[in-house]
Amino acid sequence: MDIAENAALVVVDVQQGFEELEFWGARNNPGADDNIAALLDAWQSTGRPVVFVRHDSVNPRSPLRAGYEGNDFKEYVAQRRGKGAGAELLITKTVNSAFLGTPSLDAWLKAEGITQLVVAGIQTNMCVETTARMGGNLGYEVVVAYDATYTFDLEGPFGWRREAEELAQAAAVSLHGGGFARVVTTEEIVGSVE
Repeated sequence: MDIAENAALVVVDVQQGFEELEFWGARNNPGADDNIAALLDAWQSTGRPVVFVRHDSVNPRSPLRAGYEGNDFKEYVAQRRGKGAGAELLITKTVNSAFLGTPSLDAWLKAEGITQLVVAGIQTNMCVETTARMGGNLGYEVVVAYDATYTFDLEGPFGWRREAEELAQAAAVSLHGGGFARVVTTEEIVGSVE
């Protein structure tokens, strides 16, 4: 796998509010945070650019709402901000895609000459998937670190309910099989970077 010297790591919504499982329900992939940390360390130690994305929910009940402690990045992410030798960007958003946040991710990537993105974070089938899809649609080469993401059980129409692992796998199949992104493991990515 080829990871460009200026590939941007896009860390999506790794916020404390996602620890409030009474709000979100059961989750998958308990090792995701360790993998996100490993990606951050690999990017920062090699001087590659990192984009930190924060969801500022407009739902007054959401653990991710602005002004609430759950809106803050998880401690291991907060500790790594500003520590890398490469460029760094903070994006805030109120919708699923990091491309619809502030400032403009697309404009920043173009200004930096970046054409490849590695996406990790929370939730696999929500903000990670939407960001990856839009990135692919905009012409970026998108790589998703599958095991550096997680999600939660979810109920949909007709009483259908799917477990977190099913949803994560479905997102991975749609992204990879649909040509939006290449879905790989953290180990594959880190091995290509270091």
